[in-house]
Amino acid sequence: MSSPDRPTAIDFHFDPMCPFAYHASVWIREVRALTGLEIRWRFFSLEEVNRAEGKKHPWEREWSFGWSLMRIGALLRRRSMTLLDDWYAATGRALHVDGDKPHDPAVARRLLAGIGADPTDLDDALADPSTHDEVRADHDRVIAAGGFGVPTLFFDDGRCLFGPVLVDPPSGPAAVRLWELTTGMLEFDTVYELQRPKGERERTTIATALEPYLRGRDWVSINRGKVVSLDTVSSDTVTTDTVTTEGALR
Repeated sequence: MSSPDRPTAIDFHFDPMCPFAYHASVWIREVRALTGLEIRWRFFSLEEVNRAEGKKHPWEREWSFGWSLMRIGALLRRRSMTLLDDWYAATGRALHVDGDKPHDPAVARRLLAGIGADPTDLDDALADPSTHDEVRADHDRVIAAGGFGVPTLFFDDGRCLFGPVLVDPPSGPAAVRLWELTTGMLEFDTVYELQRPKGERERTTIATALEPYLRGRDWVSINRGKVVSLDTVSSDTVTTDTVTTEGALR
């Protein structure tokens, strides 16, 4: 069992297409505001991890929804983590709150302008093959650790946790309390899962929170390796660890 001291910095791996990672990012920003936690944003590709056999890898496509957006994020991160933070907040809000389509290049350019960046950063990111390398390095780090989805949190001692998977992110003291509970898992190296069963009430809550994402997406979702329809996602089989984007249909 490790020391109960709380971490002061984390690497937060996300895919901008993932609704659960977005809701967790809202929560972790609140934790940062209240505790001074340092957040280092990193990437993970749900398109790649859920890629069907025989389909192109996202880096082989001219435009791939999540992957191409993360290449933009990689370019911004070279300038500052704050700029990447602002970009992810704007991009995530567009899809997961407003039901917009940040994976449309025209919308992506508008969102860049909205955070004070240059809309041509999109073109510069796609013209620079090294942005592929940066996204893939972050992705491969999660895979090498046995990870499979987002949010995945890495701590400075090398350990990582998947989650928390949530909707309706808590604020104020409740946000800090959830942080304490989450990092409390680090005290118990042989505790691997703690999961809440999802009955009709829980499925309804999740479906309501995911409604903007379902309006904004232009891809299929994968639930435990199977394609999930819109109706199924909203009423039957939403699970906290599996609604993921295969994306990149172009």
